[in-house]
Amino acid sequence: MGNSYAGQLKSARFEEALHNSIEASLRCSSVVPRPIFSQLYLDPDQHPFSSADVKPKVEDLDKDLVHRYTQNGSLDFSSNLTVNEMEDDEDDEEMSDSNSPPIPYSQKPAPEGSCTTDGFCQAGKDLRLVSLCMEQIDIPAGFLLVGAKSPNLPEHILVCAVDKRFLPDDHGKNALLGFSGNCIGCGERGFRYFTEFSNHINLKLTTQPKKQKHLKYYLVRSSQGVLSKGPLICWKECRSRQSSATCHSIKPNSSVSSTVTPENGTTNGYKSGFIQTDAANGNSSHGGKSSTSSSTPARPGNYSLSPRPSYASGDQATMFISGPPKKRHRGWYPGSPVPQPGLVVPVPTVRPLSRTESLLSAPVPQTPLTGILQPRPIPAGETVIVPENLLSNSGVRPVILIGYGTLPYFYGNVGDIVVSPLLVNCYKIPQLENKDLEQLGLTGSQLLSVENMILLTIQYLVRLGPDQIPLREEFERIMLKAMQEFTLRERALQMGAQCTPVSPGQLPWLARLIASVSQDLVHVIVTQNSLAEGISETLRTLSEMRHYQRLPDYVVAICASKIRGNEFCVVVLGQHQSRALAESMLTTSEFLKEISYELITGKVSFLASHFKTTSLGDDLDKLLEKMQQRRGDSVVTPFDGDLNECVSVQEAAAMIPTQNLDLDNETFQIYQPQLTVARKLLSQVCAIADSGSQSLDLGHFSKVDFIIIVPRSEVLVQQTLQRIRQSGVLVDLGLEENGTAYQRAEKYVVRLDNEIQTKFEVFMRRVKQNPYTLFVLVHDNSHVELTSVISGSLSLGEPSHGLADRVINCREVLEAFNLLVLQVSSFPYTLQTQQSRISSSNEVHWIQLDSMEDMSCEEKLYFGLNEYSKSLQWGITSPLLRCDETFEKMVNTLLERYPRLHSMVVRCYLLIQQYSEALMALTTMASLRDHSTPETLSIMDDLISSPGKTKSGRGHMLIIRVPSVQLAMLAKERLQEVRDKLGLQYRFEIILGNPASELSVATHFVARLKTWRGNEPEEWIPRTYQDLEGLPCIVILTGKDPLGESFPRSLKYCDLRLIDSSYLTRTALEQEVGLACCYVSKEVIRGPAVALDLSGKEQERATVSENDSDELLIDLERPQSNSSAVTGTSGSIMENGVSSSSTADKSQKQSLTPSFQSPANSVGLDEGVSAGMAGAGETLKQECDSLGAHMASSTTSKPSSSSSSSGPRALLWPGQPIQGCRGLHTALPPIVILSKAAYSLLGSQRGGKLPSSSSLLPHADVAWVSSLRPFLHKDMSSEEQSLYYRQWTSARQHHADYNNQPDPTSGTRTCHPRRLLLTGPPQVGKTGSYLQFLRILFRMLIRLLEVDVYDEGEINTDHCESSEVSQSEGEPWPDIESFSKMPFDVSVHDPKYSLMSLVYTEKLAGVKQEAIKESKVEEPRKRETVSMMLTKYAAYNTFHHCEQCHQYMDFTATSQMSDSTLHAFTFSSSMLGEEVQLYFIIPKSKESHFVFSKQGKHLESMRLPLVSDKNLNAVKSPIFTPSSGRHEHGLLNLFHAMEGISHLHLLVVKEYEMPLYRKYWPNHIMLVLPGMFNNAGVGAARFLIKELSYHNLELERNRLEELGVKRQCVWPFIVVMDDSCVLWNIHSVQEQSSQPTEAGVSSKNVSLKSVLQHIEATPKIVHYAILGIQKWSNKLTSQSLKAPFSRCHVHDFILLNIDLTQNVQYDFNRYFCEDVDFNLRTNSSGLLICRFNNFSLMKKHVQVGGQRDFIIKPKIMVSESLAPILPLQYVCAPDSEHTLLAAPAQFLLEKFLQHASYKLFPKAIHNFKSPVLAIDCYLNIGPEVAICYVSSRPHSSNVNCEGVFFSGLLLYLCDSFVGADLLKKFKFLKGATLCVICQDRSSLRQTIVRLELEDEWQFRLRDEFQTANSSDDKPLYFLTGRHV
Repeated sequence: MGNSYAGQLKSARFEEALHNSIEASLRCSSVVPRPIFSQLYLDPDQHPFSSADVKPKVEDLDKDLVHRYTQNGSLDFSSNLTVNEMEDDEDDEEMSDSNSPPIPYSQKPAPEGSCTTDGFCQAGKDLRLVSLCMEQIDIPAGFLLVGAKSPNLPEHILVCAVDKRFLPDDHGKNALLGFSGNCIGCGERGFRYFTEFSNHINLKLTTQPKKQKHLKYYLVRSSQGVLSKGPLICWKECRSRQSSATCHSIKPNSSVSSTVTPENGTTNGYKSGFIQTDAANGNSSHGGKSSTSSSTPARPGNYSLSPRPSYASGDQATMFISGPPKKRHRGWYPGSPVPQPGLVVPVPTVRPLSRTESLLSAPVPQTPLTGILQPRPIPAGETVIVPENLLSNSGVRPVILIGYGTLPYFYGNVGDIVVSPLLVNCYKIPQLENKDLEQLGLTGSQLLSVENMILLTIQYLVRLGPDQIPLREEFERIMLKAMQEFTLRERALQMGAQCTPVSPGQLPWLARLIASVSQDLVHVIVTQNSLAEGISETLRTLSEMRHYQRLPDYVVAICASKIRGNEFCVVVLGQHQSRALAESMLTTSEFLKEISYELITGKVSFLASHFKTTSLGDDLDKLLEKMQQRRGDSVVTPFDGDLNECVSVQEAAAMIPTQNLDLDNETFQIYQPQLTVARKLLSQVCAIADSGSQSLDLGHFSKVDFIIIVPRSEVLVQQTLQRIRQSGVLVDLGLEENGTAYQRAEKYVVRLDNEIQTKFEVFMRRVKQNPYTLFVLVHDNSHVELTSVISGSLSLGEPSHGLADRVINCREVLEAFNLLVLQVSSFPYTLQTQQSRISSSNEVHWIQLDSMEDMSCEEKLYFGLNEYSKSLQWGITSPLLRCDETFEKMVNTLLERYPRLHSMVVRCYLLIQQYSEALMALTTMASLRDHSTPETLSIMDDLISSPGKTKSGRGHMLIIRVPSVQLAMLAKERLQEVRDKLGLQYRFEIILGNPASELSVATHFVARLKTWRGNEPEEWIPRTYQDLEGLPCIVILTGKDPLGESFPRSLKYCDLRLIDSSYLTRTALEQEVGLACCYVSKEVIRGPAVALDLSGKEQERATVSENDSDELLIDLERPQSNSSAVTGTSGSIMENGVSSSSTADKSQKQSLTPSFQSPANSVGLDEGVSAGMAGAGETLKQECDSLGAHMASSTTSKPSSSSSSSGPRALLWPGQPIQGCRGLHTALPPIVILSKAAYSLLGSQRGGKLPSSSSLLPHADVAWVSSLRPFLHKDMSSEEQSLYYRQWTSARQHHADYNNQPDPTSGTRTCHPRRLLLTGPPQVGKTGSYLQFLRILFRMLIRLLEVDVYDEGEINTDHCESSEVSQSEGEPWPDIESFSKMPFDVSVHDPKYSLMSLVYTEKLAGVKQEAIKESKVEEPRKRETVSMMLTKYAAYNTFHHCEQCHQYMDFTATSQMSDSTLHAFTFSSSMLGEEVQLYFIIPKSKESHFVFSKQGKHLESMRLPLVSDKNLNAVKSPIFTPSSGRHEHGLLNLFHAMEGISHLHLLVVKEYEMPLYRKYWPNHIMLVLPGMFNNAGVGAARFLIKELSYHNLELERNRLEELGVKRQCVWPFIVVMDDSCVLWNIHSVQEQSSQPTEAGVSSKNVSLKSVLQHIEATPKIVHYAILGIQKWSNKLTSQSLKAPFSRCHVHDFILLNIDLTQNVQYDFNRYFCEDVDFNLRTNSSGLLICRFNNFSLMKKHVQVGGQRDFIIKPKIMVSESLAPILPLQYVCAPDSEHTLLAAPAQFLLEKFLQHASYKLFPKAIHNFKSPVLAIDCYLNIGPEVAICYVSSRPHSSNVNCEGVFFSGLLLYLCDSFVGADLLKKFKFLKGATLCVICQDRSSLRQTIVRLELEDEWQFRLRDEFQTANSSDDKPLYFLTGRHV
């Protein structure tokens, strides 16, 4: 026989037995029936896992299930926890050496055409247990079903029928040799050799087939008839294993080993279970060493636990609808059909969980938590049979918390237990990177041992209070602290002896020692072989318990196995704890389904019947009937009367309340914080536009459009519509006309329901069709239902699944360049994960009001979650946050009585009874008073008595939050019935707040509301909760989540007693309390502050305040984070630089009378009180205009102080009149009544800003990345919390962001660049804020199309020379003959020079000084600007992009920066006395303008046209623009100004700025100044432009002369213009016959091209030295245009004749007034300067760059904070110890002179008859002084000085033309002063000697000064003296 034990048994007995067996099998006639495949488990390919020892194969997992069962406590298996995958039994002798390779075994090839698929026999029939477990398999007598294992299918068992004589008995003996078996697939019988049989069933063995090795298990049927894996087959005596419980008996096997040790005899009062004799096959591993047996290939995969309910039924009858049989503890097989949403599906309260791995519970892959798991078969000793009727007998459904090690399999009544993975991740220490470990204060080596984890767990359980349940986050914190302690201890002990860890031997008694202090609430049970024993023992004890015996809350089962090390788990038996844990495993949707199932199937009938009687035992319905009859037809008076007063129904309906005239709902205004946040949003949008990522081009858009997407809530839609209508935003954005805006608002708000697809497509079509409109998609309450579209297929009737994802994340939205997505949320945590699509820099957090001053200007204070939490410390008798202890006690009693119902059902029924009985107690049955909790009684009392106290009949609102819609409807019906029978139907309303439907309010209440509101139209009905202001009512608010609806100020009570341990995520819990958050009036809080001593007397704060009331102010007013932990958005705005500049200036604020007259209850600054009709409109207009200033630089929008013009910022709140003295408490925020569980999380706040709910998992759709992580710190701002969640949470698989995984190579996430997140606490005003943002975004886009230009009239017009020569009006060009006869007007008229010294003229001497003095001594003022629309002829900066000019601006794709070439150009300058080398950077496209040498491409000259050229498509003059510090903001794009024609434009830049300019303007020619001029002023640039141009003119003349052109024919003009010239205009005077006195001026915008071409066409133009145009101002009158041409100063934009002015130079040292100085010298040389008055230039107010002053700092910084340095400190005595400054000498000198006229020229102050004489120079020496400019050159024309006595003499770097004789011509006043300025001390002395100054002027040694420079910086020296 192929299978014999060679020669082991040679006895006759053996042969006899063998023959008997053969004979018996031949006689056996029964045929195995062919299997009928059940429809339920049809296609074998769909079954990646089998029933009993399934190991999931991740690749095949049905995706649907994945989403459905992804669980809360995600499991990550790190490498050090890989489970040791030993085969159950050791291999036979030849295989025992684990190192030896498997012996190859050659199998016979399968017969031709037969099936070779694993798991199927050769006939192609399925043999896998998973497929056959439900089949009825007939087997011949004497045969048993056994399970065979194939190495290729480790996760499956193959079913075989084998003659039991060839199998061993219970002791591993008496198995006949050989084999006899049948194939139960195809029915083939009589296999006599196991080899042959193994081939037939496709075992595909690599070793020799042996039945001992490959037949593993007996298969047994459970009582439900399901075939499942039973005990192992004991092949050898030495390895017999008793199954811990055979399938037939519930009690453990009777063959208990006799070696029970005393220690295990009694474990804490339990009798121990049997001890297994043989623990040889341990299969848990420690320390990460993994030895995998050869036959089980390691299969990588991700697994998770899934605490979601399956639809496996509790009833056998409905078994086949709902999935696999309940007894198989497996969850669904993916192949099983999902029940249709329409079917009624029975759901068990909690689905028991099975396990696939040592620490796993249900076969579901999980988010990316890597690790390798090997599948492993389970020995029989690892099973636990759950006793029947466990729940019924004990009233407890035990929860098994997976701990560390191998959890057994559960059989039998598994519906009565729950396996929870709550703490499992705490025991798996993740692998962290070193930087994370350091952040946590750990070292890599220091991880906790299992023993320590067990002790910590027990200690934690002992410490929990009787009504607390274990929280994962709490325990993680404990584990981390323990590890940190160990790390510290380890470091301390490195010097001395090593500390000894707990040894496994010490563990049991240490564990018991710790548990002993728990007053028997925590028991420890220790077993030797497996956890199964401990669990079985616990369950057995539980099922046998009598009700009066006291159970422990927790049993910690520890298996102290020598082979496998310690393992443990926790069995939770506490009634409260086990229920809370089980319920907390369900998601909100799941437990709501569970509740509806309980209601539909009538499971609640017992409970309902219990509540049919009152607490006194009367029948409730009969009692109510009796009361109704007693009352008759009358009802309780609706208002203004006692509860005892009755009136008839008609009377009640006809009663009309008094009108409340001050309730004016329409006056809305935007609150200051909303403005600030709107600005933060705007500056963030600007930051995106400026980021250089090219993702947003704001210059492209001229309009703003929007759509708001809200969750499925009818009230929320109406509320948002109201806000839009009241804010007037549609009209402001120009989207709708004033008349139609009200109706058309509806198309801007879309609800996330099934109709969204069509509406959204319409919107996206608008987006595509309007590329010049910027669309904003606002996704409000964006944290709600953020599930992915893919998981939506599983939604099981949840209509909103995946809709938000489909809309927000669709490709069109992501790619539309003109669409911004703004997600708004109070609970943004689900948007802040590792996979977030929003960049953290694009989050805008609500501001925190941090300083008292900020507070003092606000009328209202936000009262949010933190404030509620803090109010518990006020110590007042009626706290705002309460827990109804009496109610909780009642609930606990009921829960014990009804263990099978969900606790919310029980709570709800009790709550209905409480309110019903309170109503009865207050009206008719006082005897019921004692049976209502005081809390409920006082609420109802307040609710029904308050309308009776006034004629207006106003009252309070009570919200009862009932998440389940069915329960809510039940509550409404019951309460309404009680109310009506008690005759209170006119007293208060009961409203069902169902998100899916509109509000329905009884008509008589609507009439009452209309009366209060006054002017509503006939058909008005309330559509939002805020419309119910003042209505006494109960709102039963239902729905899965509150969706951000705002409530009226009359909301007084918020009953959240139904919100308990099912709400264990931060979002779920905090959004419930968010219902009550609101704004409260500050005055009112001041009252109770003193009366009730609400202040949290914190010492450091007390010092700020004068009295108690102020102190409270600080505490309350400044909710320490104005953000409430609800949202974790406390963030201070100070970091954002937007802080207090946004608040209007204080003095103005205080002078305003507050628009808020009276303290109102409390007020939801809605989710956005927004700017409304009436007065608000104006305010907003101003607000928007004031944006002008700070939007000009689109980079950052810092609010300018001009926003203070926007008037009062307080909200015009509708107030209530103060009737008599109203109770203080009415003004407090709503009172919130919580369940015990919620109260302990929200209330327990010890210092800091965040309540302890903040440490919970932030949202059910996300998971913690690691159990080791730092903890949310109690003072974290919302920005810090966001970064924390982004690091430590990741999206679960059904989350919409799940597929946004980081790029595996770079690790970077893809954030959507145009997506922003606005977060702020609930009801803080976010809606108003984003509507305001839309408004100012629109203003800004318009502002980008506008420009601020200077608008200042000319100065000094009263003393200018009149033009004596008449000019004929309307002449296009000046006539050189008559023009040259006009006198030059030396007065400066440019308004930018209003603070400069006047230039002396004879006219000036006659001007009255006082007048001038008045106008001159003002402070430096802000220059006036006005906003102008840009036209098609404007000059632009880099922010302008358009199709026409992008070639002009950018480099095309083909050309690159390197395509421009650098050319040196050298010439000698007589002035500088040295060679000057300039550099040209010339782009390839511009090379045609230059001449290069033939051979070396050496730059020779710049081409110039001829005077005679006439080309209408060009301008002749090269345009030079000096620019500094304005590479982005300089208006250097002249494409549109030149109408796109050819022109030569050169940027003149400093060397150090060249790379920046080159980057931004790659297509411009640059002229780079030498490095020596890096610190020089504008004079140097103009000097070099002129020198270079003259040198170039000579070169061109020489070049063209060779070509036969006369020298004087070459064009000698250049244009020099500033980089802020933006627009050019032409003006003409229109005669108006009707008003001859004043003719009108018409002006129109023209291009720079037409201006230049006109001026260049001037006849005899070469005879003019400088031509220019005048400055534009609003004040240009026909008077100023009378003369078409003036001979006067020109600035900023000039045509300069470089030939004529060859000998007049710009002063290259100058920083200021260089053009006035140059004009005066040009004129005194007899040259003509002509200004064209019919053209004007607009200059843009550019806030950056240009001639900014140097920041003058000491050269050597002594300390950081120095007082500013005054101008008089810019000079010092030579060689003194004065602070030397780091600034150019010339700059210091000019600044000093501007401020020093009082010191230097005291006689000249306001004495314009006696000016200061300045020779050859004009310097600004202050506006109080006049300067008489005189040129020393021979034949120069000067002002007439005869008879003038000068008050001073200024000599500045004078040259040899100034001689002693010249000075002697002038007369000076006695005491006139002199100032001589020279380059150095020696030249100063020489000058004094050469000019013979000592004859007339008296000098003192101490009158010599120098600029405060160090000698390296070449200071300038000057000497002062007095005239004698």
